[in-house]
Amino acid sequence: MADAKPTLTILPPGKPLIGRVSPPGSKSITNRALLLAGLAKGTSRLSGALKSDDTLYMAEALRQMGVTVEEPDATTFVVTGSGRLNPPQAPLFLGNAGTATRFLTAAAVLVDGVVIVDGDAHMRKRPIRPLIEALSALGVKAEAATGCPPVTIHGTGDIAGSRVEIDAGLSSQYVSALLMAAAGASHPVDIVLAGTEIGARGYVDLTLAAMRAFGAEVKETGEGAWRVAPTGYRAADFTVEPDASAATYLWAAEKLTGGRIDLGVPAEAFSQPDARAYAVMSAFPNLPAVIDGSQMQDAVPTLAVLAAFNQTPVRFTGLANLRVKECDRVHALAKGLTDIRPGLGVEEGDDLLVASDPALAGQTVAASIDTFADHRIAMSFALAGLMVGGIAIEDPACVGKTYPGYWDALASLGVAFEGETR
Repeated sequence: MADAKPTLTILPPGKPLIGRVSPPGSKSITNRALLLAGLAKGTSRLSGALKSDDTLYMAEALRQMGVTVEEPDATTFVVTGSGRLNPPQAPLFLGNAGTATRFLTAAAVLVDGVVIVDGDAHMRKRPIRPLIEALSALGVKAEAATGCPPVTIHGTGDIAGSRVEIDAGLSSQYVSALLMAAAGASHPVDIVLAGTEIGARGYVDLTLAAMRAFGAEVKETGEGAWRVAPTGYRAADFTVEPDASAATYLWAAEKLTGGRIDLGVPAEAFSQPDARAYAVMSAFPNLPAVIDGSQMQDAVPTLAVLAAFNQTPVRFTGLANLRVKECDRVHALAKGLTDIRPGLGVEEGDDLLVASDPALAGQTVAASIDTFADHRIAMSFALAGLMVGGIAIEDPACVGKTYPGYWDALASLGVAFEGETR
C-alpha cells in the first residue's frame, strides 16, 4: 500500500484578511536574468530575485557550465561569467522547471560540446519538439527521442543558420529561448513565428526587455518577427520585479474575504502578463461570463477558484496550453472543483466551465485536493479553504517550485492550518 500523501487542511479565518505581504521576485524574470548574466562577460548582480526550486535549478545548471553564481542573501544572485558556457560534465537536471529547460536547450547551442538537458518524470512529459525542430532548422544537431526531455544538444559554439520559423502555439518559451540564444551567434539571426498563434505573447516582451538590459540589440521586423544582432551580452546590475502570478493569490484572497492586503507595489506597476488578472478580479463577485485565459495562463487557476464563489457561472477559454504545464491544469482544476461540489468544474473541450455557487461560503465539505505536484493547483485551491471548511491540500510542499513562503504569507495574515506545510 502506498504511503498517504502529506496534506494541509486550511481553516477558514471567518474574517477579512488584512495585512502586508511582500510577494517573491518573478520566476519568469529571474530565470531570464540568470541565463543572460551567465552568458555575459563580467559580474552581474540580480536583486529582488526569486529563490525557489525553478530558479535554483537554473543557477546550478549554470554552475555546471562554468559560471560562478553566488547567493549573498535570500533575494540576490551575483553571477560572474566569461562570455561563454562550458560543456557540463554531467546532464543538466532541471526538475520540472519549464523555463530553465527550454531556455537552456537553446542556449546549449553556444556550448562547444555536448549538453544533455533533462528533468523529472513530470518534465519528461512536457513537449519540446517545436524548439528541437527550430534548432535543427538553424543547423544545430539536437535530439529528443520522445518529443519531450531529455534533450541532447551537440553545440558548436555558434548558430549556423540565420533565419528560423518557430511554432509557438504550445508555448512562448520556445520563442524566448531562441531570442536569448541568438544574441550569441556570430551573425544576425531572424526569428519568425509560424502562423499567428503564440501562448502568452507578453512573456516575449519580458524576454526582450531583459535582453536589452544586458546589452542585446533586437528589432521587430514585422508582426511576430525579430532580428537579433550578434552583440553577445554584457554584465549588468538588474532588479527583478515581484512575481505577478504570486500576487494573484493575494489579490484573490483580498476579494474573497473582503480584506486589504498591501503588496507594496500597485497592480499597474507589474510588467508581467498575469497582472492582467487584477482588472478581471476587480469585478468579483460579478466576473465576466467568459474569461480568455490565453494571455494570462498562470493566473487561470486563481481565477477559476475565485469563480467558484461568483454570482454567475464563468467559462474559461484559451486554455489548450494549460494541458501541457506542470500538469494538465484544465483537468486538475475541474477535478478539484468537483471534489468540493459535484458539477462545480466541468471540462468542455479545452474550456473550463465553473458553475459558481456563492452559497458554498461558510459550508464544510470533505475535499482532499489532488495537486498533481503542481504548485499553482496547491496555491489556488488554498483560496477555496479560506471560505469553505474541510479543504485539504495534498503535497503542500510543492509550492516551493515558485513560492516557498506561500504558507507563511497566509499565516501572517491570520490563516491557520492543520498539518505540516513542508
